[in-house]
Amino acid sequence: MTETPFAITLDVGSSRANHTGSWRVERPVYVDRLPPCNNACPAGENIQGWLYEAESGNYEAAWRKLVEENPLPAIMGRICFHPCETACNRVQVDEAVGINAVERFLGDLAIENGWKLPSAGADTGKRILVVGAGPAGLSTTYHLRLLGHQVRLVDSAQKLGGMMRYGIPAYRLPRPVLDAEIARIIAMGVEVQLEHNVVNIDRERTDGGFDAVFLAVGAQLGHRVNIPAGDSTRVLDAVNFLHQVADGDAPMLGRRVVVYGGGDTALDAARTARRLGATEAVIVYRRNQEHMPANGEEFGQALGEGVTMRWLSTVNRFEGDRLILEKMRLNAEGFPEPTGEFEELDADALVLALGQNTDLSLLDQAGDVVVNNGVVEVQPSMMAGASGIFAGGDAVPADRTATVAIGHGKKAAHGIDAFVLGRTPPIVERHELATFERLNTWYYSDAERTVRPELERVRRQSNFDEVVGGLTEENALFEARRCLSCGNCFECDNCFGVCPDNAVIKLGGSKRYEFDYDFCKGCGICVKECPCGAIEMVPERI
Repeated sequence: MTETPFAITLDVGSSRANHTGSWRVERPVYVDRLPPCNNACPAGENIQGWLYEAESGNYEAAWRKLVEENPLPAIMGRICFHPCETACNRVQVDEAVGINAVERFLGDLAIENGWKLPSAGADTGKRILVVGAGPAGLSTTYHLRLLGHQVRLVDSAQKLGGMMRYGIPAYRLPRPVLDAEIARIIAMGVEVQLEHNVVNIDRERTDGGFDAVFLAVGAQLGHRVNIPAGDSTRVLDAVNFLHQVADGDAPMLGRRVVVYGGGDTALDAARTARRLGATEAVIVYRRNQEHMPANGEEFGQALGEGVTMRWLSTVNRFEGDRLILEKMRLNAEGFPEPTGEFEELDADALVLALGQNTDLSLLDQAGDVVVNNGVVEVQPSMMAGASGIFAGGDAVPADRTATVAIGHGKKAAHGIDAFVLGRTPPIVERHELATFERLNTWYYSDAERTVRPELERVRRQSNFDEVVGGLTEENALFEARRCLSCGNCFECDNCFGVCPDNAVIKLGGSKRYEFDYDFCKGCGICVKECPCGAIEMVPERI
């Protein structure tokens, strides 16, 4: 009879049979890997961490885990373009986990139940000036208060919120939601100064006795181009247009409105024009849909509301009630080139949505701050000058999204904290990425993603009611439970159950497991059967 190469163990009461540790060439070890959703989140949220709490129904704990990094979950659950979902490993099984929808559910639940943010930290006696009350400014204010620093938040507008209030229409972000989440931050003890233009950052800092400054001015200057027009009053800037609408002072556009541009602001302007009574809202874009930078979900909503597109076209001039368009073609590199062919398009108004610039004139006297191509150069700590001026959001070279700005605010707060206290900014270690091939998806059944409800087209064309609805508790719980827990043990007991040598010790109390290497023979079954890829085999130590 052939002898088996594996030692046989028996578990009789508390005793164990033959030791097998000397048979191994590799041993299993428990590891923690970085989930791809966490890795892709510009705000640095521990997404897997708060989903873990949410899937057990512990919603307040989930919300509190979420706001450790991002104090605006109800807002971001509406306006974030969720790169976390693009990175989600579940895409390769069926569809991404609805992370953004669960975030919104938690944010709305917190507002409904009156949950408060953590209290401010012990007072350090340090005073910080934050210029700009958009997502970057609000985020850094929140994190600075957690660290115990006093903050004065300054903004030139009548209300807080920056481009979230004055650039994102109410049908995407209802104002009561915006106000509620901002109010929670201010309640932590923040000095607010509205309708105040900072024209000289050095003088403002000196006069106020501030130890550091965070510059979070948004890109609120519309980029202009020279388009000949007989009546210049019929040519509007999209940023100013959306700002006027937010202030309740919408301009008269007429029935036929053309928006020139291909980004999210162009879509917002066209959809807003429809709600203000335009029977035609046409977006003119010089490239094709494949190259359009606007968010795909919002683009689909715009088409559903009757917005139409004129691809591969550029505006040449405005004559009377007609726009003269020149047809374009894409070269081999995908860039548009003129064709010399022209066509006409009826229009009562032209809205320019060609990008935004940031007004950085307040830095003219700040000699150690470098501004290149309209943005501030910063170090990894977000510090722009050795004297303690920091910057983030639209003011620095990065993607101009609210989620990126929130991440900048958090990073800057920790950089400011180190600066004013004379410390070295901490270096954050990152785990190895939890890639899809490390998972054992045999244990997961297909579970189609929950689709968020939308307001019917006929009910949303003449008002600013919110278009995209939220999840019910049942749906939110279902979505949270679709998470694969990539790279991190969630105590499923698989390793404990499949080990043929009883070498896995269950520690209890959320302490996971450990291996008893005196009895582990290194067969690797635990690694293969771990659903989340939280065990790996390493060469045996000699």
